[in-house]
Amino acid sequence: MKIRRFCALFFSLYLALSLSLPVLAAAEDAGGPPEEGTEPEASEPAAPESFRVDAKAALLIDPDTEEILYEQNAHEPLYPASVTKIMTCLLVLEAIEDGKLSMDTVLTASETAISAVPPDGSNVGIKPGEELTVEELLYCIMLSSANEGCNILAEAIDGSIPAFVERMNQKAQELGCEDTHFCNTNGLPDANHYTTAWDLWLITREARTYPDFMPIVGTAYHEVPATNLAEARQLYNTNYLISSYKTSYYLYKGAEGIKTGSTEAAGYCLVASATRSDRSLLTVVLGANRVVSPEITLTYSFIETAKLLDLGFDEFERKILLTADELVGEVNVELSQQQNTVKVHPAQEVERLLPKDMDPIRDVDRVVTYTAESVEAPVEKGQVMGQITLRTADTVYATVDLLADEDVSVSRLLVFRRDLIEFLHRPTLWVILGGVVSFVFLILILRAILKARRKRASRRQAVKKSGSSGYRGRRR
Repeated sequence: MKIRRFCALFFSLYLALSLSLPVLAAAEDAGGPPEEGTEPEASEPAAPESFRVDAKAALLIDPDTEEILYEQNAHEPLYPASVTKIMTCLLVLEAIEDGKLSMDTVLTASETAISAVPPDGSNVGIKPGEELTVEELLYCIMLSSANEGCNILAEAIDGSIPAFVERMNQKAQELGCEDTHFCNTNGLPDANHYTTAWDLWLITREARTYPDFMPIVGTAYHEVPATNLAEARQLYNTNYLISSYKTSYYLYKGAEGIKTGSTEAAGYCLVASATRSDRSLLTVVLGANRVVSPEITLTYSFIETAKLLDLGFDEFERKILLTADELVGEVNVELSQQQNTVKVHPAQEVERLLPKDMDPIRDVDRVVTYTAESVEAPVEKGQVMGQITLRTADTVYATVDLLADEDVSVSRLLVFRRDLIEFLHRPTLWVILGGVVSFVFLILILRAILKARRKRASRRQAVKKSGSSGYRGRRR
């Protein structure tokens, strides 16, 4: 009976062990959450090596795809002059969206707003007590670069110029501008008032999301109606890519405007955009020169911007680097009797602006990285199996997921075989079984010892009983 109870105990332990080990195995194999994909390294522009912009900094970018076609000192802090007003305009449009103002809101120019700017700076002659709408003030600051108009709008939104400037810096941080600090609303010279070509792109990108921004900055001429203190004003855009008010020399086909700026410290600056054949480009030029001669005066912010736009339109074209239905490799599949591999395809098509003489197949490398060398069935169609990176030596064009092209079913027989093999190879199993065997062996030894002792004790008792009969004679 004791042997039976022991055997029952042994098999109960074995059954509990066999049920718990798969759970333990799953816990051991699960691990933590998958690591997040690393960001692709920053792409360098693909413009010809000989190309150079005659300015302190420059940037050429496709605003729709945010592809950088050319950059030159794009992260160097520089004085922005009146391109600062892009941020001022952005915050006004934001205040309109938030309901603080409307385009028709009439604002009265204060003495502080007018006196805070030097009279010889860029202005449209707004007088203290003069009344203009928010819309007219926006035209004044973005076409004729009216410094006093910026202060009037700043006081209307935040009550004071310093409070508005604080908002400008806060907004710059929100947009990811890492090398920008504003000291005023309009870009007047200040050693602590600076930004970069890249940060100006971030600010302009946000401003372009407001539907009123591009129509205003793309206007070549606007007339401000007469006010309570002034006759009607004729405003001509200072961006000569779209305005021929003083010269038609710089007019550029497809140009859409945005904002100019210039001071002695900043040089000549321009943020501009243009569209041709459904392709848009945006440029930033900071610190360009102006060359004055008896024959002609050349402002290189316009010349270099046109050169950048020509580069983008004439030397680049959209090319498909990868199609979504292209099969780029195979991954081994285990635990399936249906098939041993599954093909993978990109999660999306990749199209990029490339130099016209660049061959996407010949000149772009494909780096394929699989999540694992093999996967276990079942596999679902569309399951992420890895990634493919398209790159050249100095440019990363895209990194996209690779997806399984079809479903692959699992074989229950192969799963059972796998689980059994894993179960039998568990060190814990053999440790427990060794312990159980040792325990059984020990019990058997103890039982044998006890049995032997009982036999010896029985013999002694038998001898004692036989010796107590009373006969003392000699045996014959």
